[in-house]
Amino acid sequence: MATITINGKQLDVPDGMTVLRAAQANGIDIPTLCDHPHLTPYGGCRLCLVDVEGARTLQPACTLPVSNNMVVKTDTKKVLDARKFVLTLIFSERNHFCPYCQVSGGDCELQNSAYAEGMTHWPLSPNYQPYPMDASHPYIILENNRCILCRRCVRACGELVGNYTLGFEERGANSILVADTGVPLGESSCISCGVCVQVCPTGALIDRWSAYRGRETQVDITNTVCVGCSVGCSVNVLTRNNSLVRIEGDWDGAVNGGVLCEVGRFEPMKVACERIATPLIRKNGALKAATWDEALSAISDHLKPLMGKDAEGVAALVSTRQPVETLYSFKQLFGDKLGSNMVTTTEEGAFTAEAAKYADTEKKSFESSLSDLQSAGAVMILDADLVKDHQVAGFFIKRKLASGLNLLVVDRKDNGMDKYANKALKTAKGGNADVLKAIAAAVVKLGVAKGKTSIKAADLDTLAAATGLKTDDYLDAAYVLTSAEQPILVYENGADLAALKELADLVEGKLISLKGSANSVAASQLGLEKALKINGHKAAFFAIGDDEVSQKASKEFEKAPFKVVLASYASAVTGMADVVLPVANWLEQDGHYINLDGKVQEAKASIKPAEDTWTTQQTINALAEKLGVKLASDWTKEMHKRVSAVEISK
Repeated sequence: MATITINGKQLDVPDGMTVLRAAQANGIDIPTLCDHPHLTPYGGCRLCLVDVEGARTLQPACTLPVSNNMVVKTDTKKVLDARKFVLTLIFSERNHFCPYCQVSGGDCELQNSAYAEGMTHWPLSPNYQPYPMDASHPYIILENNRCILCRRCVRACGELVGNYTLGFEERGANSILVADTGVPLGESSCISCGVCVQVCPTGALIDRWSAYRGRETQVDITNTVCVGCSVGCSVNVLTRNNSLVRIEGDWDGAVNGGVLCEVGRFEPMKVACERIATPLIRKNGALKAATWDEALSAISDHLKPLMGKDAEGVAALVSTRQPVETLYSFKQLFGDKLGSNMVTTTEEGAFTAEAAKYADTEKKSFESSLSDLQSAGAVMILDADLVKDHQVAGFFIKRKLASGLNLLVVDRKDNGMDKYANKALKTAKGGNADVLKAIAAAVVKLGVAKGKTSIKAADLDTLAAATGLKTDDYLDAAYVLTSAEQPILVYENGADLAALKELADLVEGKLISLKGSANSVAASQLGLEKALKINGHKAAFFAIGDDEVSQKASKEFEKAPFKVVLASYASAVTGMADVVLPVANWLEQDGHYINLDGKVQEAKASIKPAEDTWTTQQTINALAEKLGVKLASDWTKEMHKRVSAVEISK
């Protein structure tokens, strides 16, 4: 610990902490524009200059580490004059005429800093050349006329996402923000994560979907969980007048640490599907508006005769985008009370069934967590494209490549992570079990095995030939995986778990499964893992909410003589139904989710549903009441009755 004094206040702060962080931690304000707590200190804007006793000149607080007995002043005349001068220069270098800027009025850190210093004008005449606006990107507008050259966006793109799309051309005041080698942003390598927008302190980078729809002071902010995949990113949903304004990453999020992908940040903004506004019942071949009581009664009349008497009475399917509470009630109603032999989810067990079986066999959890990627020296990705799916997990890997992470990609098809890999194995034939065994044989042949295996080095040639690759390909792959400490093996559905686990044990590596949607783990724990097949079932009940069903599921649904859908939006499936009930989307309901790490997360509704729209949970409870069925509500014990592939937090 170091003892320092700031503005006469004596403080004990950790060694190595910067003066800026020490001041912030103790409620002392030091303005800054280039600094961001999740980025490496840069010291570019010079707004955070402070007076340090014994120093010849003013010092930047954001890069200055504390030292014992240091005396700092943040409010001397010298400091205040320097601060105003810096702001004056920044305002004069570009078009910062605030009234026409969409972040004016509270969202602009430059404007807020000027007001804090009592500035009403800047004495220097503006001296800038106008730059063309780049509106080529579907989500982001790049406006160099508003840029203050703080480089937050550039640093965030590289440090947090590992994409390195953004950079600067020219020098000094003539510097301009560019994508790649100066191509339009919409034609660049940008992956639409939007982190550049979230860190920008001015209106240089703005979200075109939320522009002018509400400032930070005019919106309500709800912390909740993204349901786009099983990573479980924590998000802040900004709403105004019960309408979605934008979605931002939660910097305090335990899983994602503020970063989001396109699916989590932007896709909810552009939903244009027709919303179902009222219950519908099919009459004379057409769906007609009805009351909730009429619709629930129609469903109840068809389901009551099937209760406990016919395992093929009703086939029930629920979305894994639904909260645990809903999945639990759904399983109770259709599996336990109605006695159906076909109760499953929209994933049909694809992402979790095999892992659950393996965990049951082993009688223990065997998967690690995403946080282990932070300390990994090598990563193998098996049949998972982290550029297309589970992008945030891909960010965790990509941002470590600059520090020497070894990356091995194994996939039969082209993979978005191939270009980042030290080695990409493209198998021409055989399954992933053969590939994994061949890598294991190569590890043994290199003499770097750390565990036991039945596979011998002499097997390598045969195994390599079975996959259509050369022996040297596998020796290269084994070297990439084993030449660094703490390897992580990341896999998706379809992996041969026995072979994968054997390879992991051989190299003393850890396993991470990416699973499917938000509540794949919870669905697995409830046994909702069957492949959907409607064969003689008298009714089909689909609770899909705002999810979509596969073409296979849609065709199966069509087979049932009586069809019910709980949905947020109109689709081909709702068009086939005999009863349609309007239910809330993910932004309109509370509940809990269990991410791929086994972390239990609480989601909060950020938007109030329309008057005639219920949550899926409310709907299931109301139907149960119609059927005279009582459902239990405590789902927590149910999550621990079965051994999971991951350790579920309690």
